[in-house]
Amino acid sequence: MNAKTLLWVGIGTVIAMIVLVVVIVLPAVEDQCADQPTVTPTTVQPSDGAPSSVRAEGSATATAPSTPTPAPGAANVPAAASNSAITRTASLASGLGPIRRSWPLPQGSFFISDPFGARNGTHLGVDLAAPDGTAIYSVADGTVVAAGPATGFGNWIVIDSVDVNGRPFSAVYGHEWDSGIRVRTGQQVHAGDQIGAVGSAGESTGAHLHFEIVPGGRFAGGHQIDPLPWLDGAPTPESAGAWPFSANPLCARGFGTAGGALAAGKVPAELELWYRRAGSLCPEITPSILAAQGRQESGFRRGLTSPAGAQGLAQFLPGTAASIDPDDGKPYLLDVEGNGNPSLWDDGDAIIAQGRYMCSLAHRIEHWIGEGKVHGDVVPLALAAYNAGEGAVLASGGMPNQVPAHLSETQPYVANILAMEPQYRAPGSTGRFQPDGRAGGQEILAAAQQFLGTPYVWGGGGPEGPTGGGLDGPGLTSAAVFAASAGTVTLPRTAEQQWEAGGEVPMSRAQPGDLVFSRFGVRGPSEVGVYVGEGMMIRSADPSGVSEVPVPGDARLRRVL
Repeated sequence: MNAKTLLWVGIGTVIAMIVLVVVIVLPAVEDQCADQPTVTPTTVQPSDGAPSSVRAEGSATATAPSTPTPAPGAANVPAAASNSAITRTASLASGLGPIRRSWPLPQGSFFISDPFGARNGTHLGVDLAAPDGTAIYSVADGTVVAAGPATGFGNWIVIDSVDVNGRPFSAVYGHEWDSGIRVRTGQQVHAGDQIGAVGSAGESTGAHLHFEIVPGGRFAGGHQIDPLPWLDGAPTPESAGAWPFSANPLCARGFGTAGGALAAGKVPAELELWYRRAGSLCPEITPSILAAQGRQESGFRRGLTSPAGAQGLAQFLPGTAASIDPDDGKPYLLDVEGNGNPSLWDDGDAIIAQGRYMCSLAHRIEHWIGEGKVHGDVVPLALAAYNAGEGAVLASGGMPNQVPAHLSETQPYVANILAMEPQYRAPGSTGRFQPDGRAGGQEILAAAQQFLGTPYVWGGGGPEGPTGGGLDGPGLTSAAVFAASAGTVTLPRTAEQQWEAGGEVPMSRAQPGDLVFSRFGVRGPSEVGVYVGEGMMIRSADPSGVSEVPVPGDARLRRVL
């Protein structure tokens, strides 16, 4: 072989290697999740009547509420497609598996009282006015991922489902009374199953159902669409229901579980899956609470041992980790990573143990509250019990206060975690405002408008929304700015401190969403609200609560977004 031949062989080898890298290697590493199915595929029913792999549920059929017809005065209620009835056996004639879709309320029981996109685009669902107690039905097969309190809705139900093309979506049902919630988190439901009853809880002026359809998932970064065209003939859900995890669980974003409420990218990537799973164990303890607690305990650093002997990411005492969870009779620490050795030094084992222990504490505290032995909110008391022991909560009748360490360590521990928690919570995951990318001031105004009618509570509110049942002035502005910025801007707690945020703008250049400060003293302003326009602002004051009022004469403005 001569030199020229060797040269061409060498060039050919180099070209082949480049092609191998570009064609094979690079696409494989560009996006590990690009080719992963988001749900487990199902097999279409063969037309010749051969057995199908689609789940069959017996020969009986169940029929959903028939297509609603509008009550007098109803506006634009579309007719549902002919497959709105639920058929829980395969249709051999159609060649398809069971198709399920249902309207959320019975025929003729409702009218549209507020359409999608109302209130300057802030209304992200449709309001269906109906008598108090009217049955609410699931519109699709799926998994209940939320059922209970929600900041804006009073109570809500969120069900994750999958359409015939394998695309995930959520259905949201809002404003039920406490007694109107008929399902629990984690429950599997079918289209046409009764899941609740119409109420008027939360920010509501009359009995109605607030209904949303959210392609992509309400807790997994999806965005609402107008649900009426969706009900009128958009893709219908398939019989297999919601499958929470893709073939590669590392590609899951929490769809199909309450763990979707964790904000993406806020914890180390390798820990995100475990916080999502641990935050789906019980409805009381969310992934954002566990993530904030992990930040407080270890700063997400591995290999730590405290002076008291607490170990790992969750700073768990080995003796407590090995003790038995009364909820299921198993140790708190389990081998969830499957390496044959449950260990506080393993990420998954430690975080799941943290979630199991926090859920167990929450359940005991709920029991004590019911017996009148302790007073307070479940989550803060569970955090206090994690730090000081459940006996300290019981002995104090609430937040521990019996020894100096309770005041110097436990109470600040709880306060720090609660202050950090909103940073780890996905925007809108408690039922409140979701930013949609408009100008910052418009989003602050939209967020503030959703608090109209909320009671005034001195010291109430903050980034997490109302506390103690209400908001004061700086609590309102803090909640609105935090929501509008998708959790990136946290204002200080007082009007005087908030005056230092952003930049001052003259009244002649006022824009909706600017913060309005008034009643200035030596230390600064004592009142703050949100500018609406046309000389009006939204503020929270005693006794009117959050309401729209004229801008005071001594007002000065600052722009924070």
